[in-house]
Amino acid sequence: MATVSNYALRLPVSLMTDVKALAESDTVSVNQFIVVAVAEKVAALRERRYFEARAARAAPGDYQSVLAAAGQPEAIDGDELPEGWLEATAGA
Repeated sequence: MATVSNYALRLPVSLMTDVKALAESDTVSVNQFIVVAVAEKVAALRERRYFEARAARAAPGDYQSVLAAAGQPEAIDGDELPEGWLEATAGA
């Protein structure tokens, strides 16, 4: 089993009431609910930092060389833009 640490968590009564109700509706313990919630938040923050780092390394014009090398300029049958679509979305 993995090593765990303990932390005395103080939650406002209103938040704890919600946590208990949600944990019960998910049929998990309050502890498990909080562990999963913290894990989801940590994952979201790591993901955001990852994409921020990727964006910082990007060279703005690089995508043009990728697009230039990709496929054919003609649309495949059935994959054309609807008539007038470009004009209708130009101002959006």
